[in-house]
Order: sequence, then structure tokens, then C-alpha cells
Amino acid sequence: MNNQSDLRLRIINHKLVQARWVPSPNYNQRPMNQSPSLLVIHNISLPPREYGGPYIEQFFSNQLDTHAHPYFQEIEGLEVSAHLLIRRDGELIQFVAFDQRAWHAGVSQFEGCENCNDFSIGIELEGTDNDEYTDQQYEQLKAVTHCLMMEYTHILPDRIVGHQDIAPLRKTDPGPAFDWLRYKGEL
Repeated sequence: MNNQSDLRLRIINHKLVQARWVPSPNYNQRPMNQSPSLLVIHNISLPPREYGGPYIEQFFSNQLDTHAHPYFQEIEGLEVSAHLLIRRDGELIQFVAFDQRAWHAGVSQFEGCENCNDFSIGIELEGTDNDEYTDQQYEQLKAVTHCLMMEYTHILPDRIVGHQDIAPLRKTDPGPAFDWLRYKGEL
């Protein structure tokens, strides 16, 4: 995506207009008077280290065939989601409206506040901790971040973290392959 089209990202009714909408049942209401004030960057690949295919969408929609790959039996029954997925080619897929509470952070804490799902937006990058992310993903992530910061003014650069920052004993994503300087350098 070029910079000119990046400027056109828009949010209407808490949905990114340019994202393909694939609704997840794995969400609930945020606590009363709680709006997004934290952005959490994650990674996911299903099966691990394999890209493309329908499996992430199926997983977030509780429609994953657990017999399609041996790894899927390990995650059977998990109910998780994210607000947004950025595929390797830059495609945007939204699963949960930004004003709703997606189930992406799990047991977590930021600046003394627990349950980060209550006040955060979760973005998944299709990838792993150790595989380089693509130029398209960085460009889309920067464009989406700018759009979110304009819409939800409590999301500031110092309130953009990785999953490993809010759940350090459990999570490692987006991992050492994620270039924070490249991403945050333009925010």
C-alpha cells in the first residue's frame, strides 16, 4: 500500500473501512466508561510458521477443524480473537469492532492496570517471533496505528506495546524479529 492510500484509512462505527470484516464470537463489552487507550501488537501463524490459508480466520471464528493439522488439537476449545489481523501481503481483516473487548491479551498488566483486554486494541501480525515481518505489514501497521491514534486519542506512542510487555512470563510476541524502531520511528 502506498503512502497516498494510507491516508485514506478510515474508521466508521468502530470498524476499519478498508478491512475485510470476519466477525468473531469471541468478544464482549468493555467495562462501562472504558475506551481504547492501549495498542497491543501480537503475532500468529497457523499452523506454526506456515502462512496463508484460512486457519487464522477459522480459529478466531471458532470454526477451526482440529483434524486439519496435529497442532490444532493443542488449541482446541480456545476462544480467542483480536481486533485486527495484518496478513503477510498487507491484507487487513477485522474480527471485533474497536469499541468491543476482544480476547487477545489474556492475563495481562500495563502500568499497574490488569486485564488489558478491557482497555486495549489487539493487532495480530501474521508471523512468528523469529521470522522477518514484511514491508507490507510494517506499512499497514503504521497506517492503521495513525488511524487508531486519530480516532482513539488516548492511544499515544508510549501506550503501544508488544504482548510480551503486558504478559512477560507467558508471551514472547511479536518477538525479536519485530523492528520496533522501524515501526515507532514514524509515529
